[in-house]
Amino acid sequence: MPKPLADIAPNTFEFEVLPLVKPTGFREYDARWWFNGIGKEKAPELNLTGVQALGLGMATLFHELGVEPKVVTGHDFRSISQPIKNALILGLTQGGCEVMDVGLALSPMVYWSQFELDAPCCAMVTASHNENGWTGVKMGANKPLTFGPEEMGRLKEIVMGGAFVEREGGKHYRIEGIREKYIASVADGVKLSRPLRVIAACGNGTAGAFAPDALRAMGADVIEMDCNLDMTFPKYNPNPEDSEMLHAMAAAVKEHGADVALGFDGDGDRCGVVDNTGEEIFADKIGLMLARDLSKQYPGAKFVVDVKSTGLYKTDPVLKENGATVDYYKTGHSYIKRRTNELGALAGFEKSGHFFFRPPIGLGYDCGLVAAKAVLQMLDRNPGKTMADLKGELGTAWTSLTMSPHCDDETKYGIVDKMVEEYEGLNGTEILGRKVVDVNTVNGARVTLEDGSWVLIRASSNKPELVVVVESMASEDDMRDLFHKEIKPRLGKHPEVGAYNQEI
Repeated sequence: MPKPLADIAPNTFEFEVLPLVKPTGFREYDARWWFNGIGKEKAPELNLTGVQALGLGMATLFHELGVEPKVVTGHDFRSISQPIKNALILGLTQGGCEVMDVGLALSPMVYWSQFELDAPCCAMVTASHNENGWTGVKMGANKPLTFGPEEMGRLKEIVMGGAFVEREGGKHYRIEGIREKYIASVADGVKLSRPLRVIAACGNGTAGAFAPDALRAMGADVIEMDCNLDMTFPKYNPNPEDSEMLHAMAAAVKEHGADVALGFDGDGDRCGVVDNTGEEIFADKIGLMLARDLSKQYPGAKFVVDVKSTGLYKTDPVLKENGATVDYYKTGHSYIKRRTNELGALAGFEKSGHFFFRPPIGLGYDCGLVAAKAVLQMLDRNPGKTMADLKGELGTAWTSLTMSPHCDDETKYGIVDKMVEEYEGLNGTEILGRKVVDVNTVNGARVTLEDGSWVLIRASSNKPELVVVVESMASEDDMRDLFHKEIKPRLGKHPEVGAYNQEI
């Protein structure tokens, strides 16, 4: 395998025979590349030979880590995913791995299969909620964890340095029947005691082949919304954090008089929720509702949340009464997953919709269907209350959407470093009439004011973007001011920061 190149012109002889792998595709905890570059304004960052090189690099790393080289692989429902998976398998077997291919899959189905098939390693081909044309791999070598920065950094060194080690003994098996076993496992032990009408929203993504059947197996009355698989994503990218999908879910709740709408992203490891009134509940607030409910069953439980999450976890009276503790940590499914397992926490919650449940609820990885199960069980344990009732019991905070201005991968971390330095210099001074009392820099800068309101700026780990979230404990108008009068103009001083994907 030749040493990969970072730039090859598409539609050329070289593009056909040499590996193309752009180094920026190696993110903090998974890999993402723009693949469909031919005929598009944006040039490709990866080709199929590059994918084979990636698989060989992964095999080299698995052997280097000293784990048994057994790998579960699967792919999401995109036109490019299956050929990319096949190229990845070619590289993995070239590197001496035993590859068990479970076919079309959700990421959590691949994670579950690691336990079912007794395989230490996984390689899921998915671009998650990224637009069509993107591809990527979520990977790990120590179930239920996925790679973090150390492993991703080493993989990048191996692949871009051409430090491949080919080995004998590579094998490839096609494994049948995993979908049915996974769905049965997710629904096992759930029998709802009251009728719940549930909207299953899948945005025409992979989850449409899994979520409706799993929810029906739990006893829910399921109304399907865009559950037919369509790799063109005719309405919007399946992403339950984006307002377009959430608004469509809200309309469906009102139309059908549903108790709740549950939305799933492109690879099914995230879950979004709209309540019975059609109000969107961001995942950090769902996490708080679940933590309150679970802390009654498991007194003294630990929970982990990401730095984008609401500050209400720290002040919630039910959590305090039940002796629950909450740890704020870095945003990112791999980080929260690792932290949840390291601390022996009962669950971890991420504002983007990743939910991590450890035994006895789950196996420690993020699964949108297990999160959906937890929401339905919470409703079942509170028979006299609706989702809106449970949300109404929380403290009051006005939290923004997650907003992402464009910023190139090559410059985004430098911009965040400058913002961190600037905000650290403001500690003890006032922002919009309130003193800055804390600047948490575990992941960018989360700047907390004396009334508990906060703003966050960090770099996206999987797209050429920054991430901005604000929360006010005072009012919705103040929440808007924190964005429009504070963080947006401060970021706007940097010409490298482009247009936002959405704004409040």
